[in-house]
Amino acid sequence: MKKTLILLLTALCAIACNAKPKTEEPAKLATNNGKVLVVYFSRTGEQYGVGNIKEGNTAIVAKMIAEKIGGDLFEIKLKNDTYPTQYRPLTEVAQQEKRANARPEIANQVANFNDYGTVFIGCPNWWGDLPMVLYTFMEQYNWTGKKVAPFITHEGSGLSSIPSSIKKVTKADVLSGFSIYGHEAQNERENTQLKVNAWLKKLGF
Repeated sequence: MKKTLILLLTALCAIACNAKPKTEEPAKLATNNGKVLVVYFSRTGEQYGVGNIKEGNTAIVAKMIAEKIGGDLFEIKLKNDTYPTQYRPLTEVAQQEKRANARPEIANQVANFNDYGTVFIGCPNWWGDLPMVLYTFMEQYNWTGKKVAPFITHEGSGLSSIPSSIKKVTKADVLSGFSIYGHEAQNERENTQLKVNAWLKKLGF
């Protein structure tokens, strides 16, 4: 009887030991999938409704998001940044790039992009669309299994068709987007933060 009891306890111990790694592995995967990246493209200089600025409207919102949820920040930078610093000439260049379906080169890349489960993508609304450099960015990475949350600064155009454009390129799960006036982000920081927080809460952050 004693021998049988010992064998039974040995078998139970073996089962418990073998089961331990299986409970640890899913937790590790969940941690990786929970990593958040906040990507943004933003401009300084002369901007509509706010004059000459030293910090871009979209940059302000991006930093609020990253700080609130603890995400990693990544600013898209042009390899050859010859964009005008004056507002009107900049809009003309943006329109030319849109018509040409251009793909401006990017100077930097995201390290370990595959580690992120959710990617926030922010930019100004240029002619009802993403700045073309955002297409360059999206086409460089594999978006399989990722969630994407768009956030846009504008002066009247809102999100336009930007979420659907992101969906078309990335094939990712595109979450409900956020848009805010550029002058509001620039001049009404406290109110902007409240709106950002409310949006993040709706997304589950």
